[in-house]
Formats: sequence, C-alpha cells, structure tokens
Amino acid sequence: MATRTLPVKRTGKAGSTVFLKTLMAVTGIIFVLFVLAHMYGNLKLFFGEQSFNDYSEGLRTLGEPELPRHGLLTILEIILGVSVVLHIYSAIALWKRAQHARPVRYTVKKRVAASISSKWMRWGGVFLALFIVWHLLEFTLVRINVGSGGQVAGITQNPYELVVHSFQVWWLTVIYLVAMVALFMHLNHGIWSASQTLGWTSTPSARVKAKAIALVVALVVSIGFAICPFFVLVGVIS
Repeated sequence: MATRTLPVKRTGKAGSTVFLKTLMAVTGIIFVLFVLAHMYGNLKLFFGEQSFNDYSEGLRTLGEPELPRHGLLTILEIILGVSVVLHIYSAIALWKRAQHARPVRYTVKKRVAASISSKWMRWGGVFLALFIVWHLLEFTLVRINVGSGGQVAGITQNPYELVVHSFQVWWLTVIYLVAMVALFMHLNHGIWSASQTLGWTSTPSARVKAKAIALVVALVVSIGFAICPFFVLVGVIS
C-alpha cells in the first residue's frame, strides 16, 4: 500500500503556526487601534475646515519640543507600516501552510458553516491592501486634489480641501464605501480570530463577549469612516 508523505512542520518558534497566528493577532490589534484613532480624526470634518486642519497639523507637532516636527508621527507610521507588512506576511505564510497540509483534494468536500466575513477574509484583505496603497498616494504621499467631475486640480496642502474635493466625486466615494464594507468584514472576523489566538475565549461567556466586541468595533469603525464621504457627497459637508 502506497504511503503518503506528510508535510514537515517547522519546529522553530519563529516558524511555528502558533507564532505566526500570534504575530498576526498582535499586528492586527495595532491596526485596529490605528483605524479607531484615524476614524476619530476623520469625524473632525463635521466641525469645519479650521477644526479638521488644526487636527491634521496637531498630528505633525506631536512630541514637540522633545522631538522634531513630525518626529513622533513618523515613529508611529513606521510601527504601523512594519505591523501591516508582518500581518500580510503571516497571512500568506499561514495560507500556504494550510494549502500544503492538504496535497490531495478530498473526493467528498465537507460543507463547513462559515460567516461571510470569514469566507471573504483573504480576498477582502487583498482589496484592503490595494486600497491602502491608493489611499496613501491620494491623501498622504502625493496629495492629489481631485476637483469637480473627477478632474485633477493639482497638488494641495489643505487637508480639508483635499478630502472634501475627493469625496465630491461619486466614483471615488463609491470605492471608499466598498472598502469600508471590506474593512467591516475584516475587522469582524479578525478581532474574533485574534481573541481566540490570544486565549481570550476560554469560556462560553468569553466567546460571546469576544464576538460582540468584534461586531461592535467593526460596525463603529466602518460606519464612522463611511459617514464622512457620504455626507460630503450629499452636500452636508462642503
């Protein structure tokens, strides 16, 4: 009888599945904290141009005079950037490991009950990664001011003007809102998975709380982000 060769598992801590899942959970939590803070900042749009621009400028002066202008913000950006890279690396490594663990497809596929967030986690993550790149190019790295009708009106240093002009373009707003749906699904499943990985769901009541927290945080963040571009598009914020 032919024998099937089983995949060799790494025994080193840095290569273990537990380590990768923990790394993914911790970097995911860092990302959650960032989006919560970012969402709070976006809501400053409702208080007018001066309030939003003061908030934007305040980020750049964090840590002064102990640190130079943009010093603390740069440190935080590096931490976030490294966390995102490690998060993506962990996700890819775990996905490849899961694929290699089943070299032969089952003749009969078992139906597994899975939430929409879980089912689309991988592709939602890919979409979010592409969206983040585009978002950084438009609002941070290049700051392209998109005017009426989606025409590029040049580069602007006015954060409020940049955001409002961008979301007055319907197709840019649609892309952003779709990204928020993907973000909701990613956070909802990701926070729950991180809770399991970190051992915060050891009891039935803890599991219920973890699921509730994941859902609430995902809703708050996604809706908090979505209402700003929506109200810009309909003319409430202008």
